[in-house]
Amino acid sequence: MENKLVVSPSPHVHGGDSISKNMYGVLIALIPAFIVSLYAFGLGALIVTLTSVVACMFFEFAIQKYLIKGNKTLCDGSAALTGVLLAFNLPSNIPLWIVIIGALVAIGVGKMSFGGLGNNILNPALVGRVFLLISFPVQMTTWPIADAANRFTTMDVETGATPLSLIKFGAADQVNVWDAITGMISGSMGEISVIALLLGLCYMLWKKIITWHIPVSIFAGVVVLSLLTGLNPLVQLATGGLMLGAIFMATDYVTSPMSHKGMLIYGFMIGAITIIIRKFGAYPEGVSFAILLMNAATPLINTYCKPKRFGEVKKNG
Repeated sequence: MENKLVVSPSPHVHGGDSISKNMYGVLIALIPAFIVSLYAFGLGALIVTLTSVVACMFFEFAIQKYLIKGNKTLCDGSAALTGVLLAFNLPSNIPLWIVIIGALVAIGVGKMSFGGLGNNILNPALVGRVFLLISFPVQMTTWPIADAANRFTTMDVETGATPLSLIKFGAADQVNVWDAITGMISGSMGEISVIALLLGLCYMLWKKIITWHIPVSIFAGVVVLSLLTGLNPLVQLATGGLMLGAIFMATDYVTSPMSHKGMLIYGFMIGAITIIIRKFGAYPEGVSFAILLMNAATPLINTYCKPKRFGEVKKNG
């Protein structure tokens, strides 16, 4: 009896994935959209992004060192990713002190107040973005126009309405879908080029960082509700933060369902709620609110959409 069989806790089979590998993979997928934002908005896009990333990393470091005193996660890429996604939801001409406040709320409230990475129930970048939208509505809705003349300045740039604002206030005939697809429109830094965002989606699917279920079901929800409410589905898909939210924010591992069935329900509801807010709500955009609402519903979805246990036999009768 000297040779005892010792079974260690799961997992027993290890893959090549890790938190840092996936986080940096998402950052790589965001590079095409970042390049387009630099081309469209120039120096302002670079400064806002750097400020957001540095502020998010600083607040995560400070909170972990002086408040939580837990495992250090500064170098796993999650704080940097939150900073980039927050910046991508902001105008490139926004005052930097507002960016820093957004980073503090995103990391301090949206992430670390729940215990850090893996424990947050809401997407941290969207928590920061919605807080800023409610607190500083003028600065958050003053959009610079994508223009080569503004490329090397951050002050006194020409501003204009986003395509969704034009649609909301009855000027849909002024919306150019092709400009939205290529990136030459007013808007936040991460929502102006459908092509760049889809390149990021292809990269993440290729690397198996995410699956198709959430993005495709969001697109389906948008198309179905657009048709039911008399909106143009192509315009709704190509404008606003729909692509950015569907590809990079709704797919967050921590705040999205675990099963494929749950992902499909989660994604479809995000798309549907987005169109309902766009059509009937006070805001011309609704992606951020839709994702946060479904983030909150994720535990319920996980409860009723549990994956089959390995080796489980279905009982008859």
